[in-house]
Amino acid sequence: MPKKMLQPTDELMFRVGRAFLDFGYGELSMTGLARACGFTQRALYYYFSNKEEAFRASIEHRNRQAVNVAFAAAAGVREKGGSVLDIVSTIMDVRYGETRRALNVSPHTVELNAEAFRRCRDIMIESALAFQADLEEMIVGFCDAGLLRMRDDISTKDLAQALADGARGVNQALPTIPSEGLTQRYRGMCQLVLYGAATPPGEKPARKSRKDPA
Repeated sequence: MPKKMLQPTDELMFRVGRAFLDFGYGELSMTGLARACGFTQRALYYYFSNKEEAFRASIEHRNRQAVNVAFAAAAGVREKGGSVLDIVSTIMDVRYGETRRALNVSPHTVELNAEAFRRCRDIMIESALAFQADLEEMIVGFCDAGLLRMRDDISTKDLAQALADGARGVNQALPTIPSEGLTQRYRGMCQLVLYGAATPPGEKPARKSRKDPA
């Protein structure tokens, strides 16, 4: 009969994630991971069968937490009267920026990035699709409230996809964007995606609406 696994707490998942940031993937054993988490190795096996399972769990937990915190932060910005650009750029800065800032101070950034794509692609895809669906729902709400008007040839799904793709592009930019520059880079990307930067030859530039950023 297989051993029944225990559900890790948020605190344990934070420690697991911190351990990978501090020691990398390849050099960290289950013994080292247990020590970093304040557990015996035997106790840790009640939560994870092996190191890869712990790593996947940490990626899933970080993604889930980042999304929850991002939308909570966005709700706070909206309550204070923030613009659509303020709200959306806050979401991206928290959802993607906090992960990037944590990686920027880790000596194992390249390795962890590669291991995440290698071992956690299914988790990352599932998280991305769920996030984009939530983002689209928010955009629909902006439109219903008269805060945003979509072009006829662009759907709310297209816009959500473009914003999420843009934020992921910021995170993978080369050279790596310094942590202190991420907030402005997300905002600039969001502004370009939301309101555009150019018009095709022969087409008159659209008039700036009162709701567009100055």
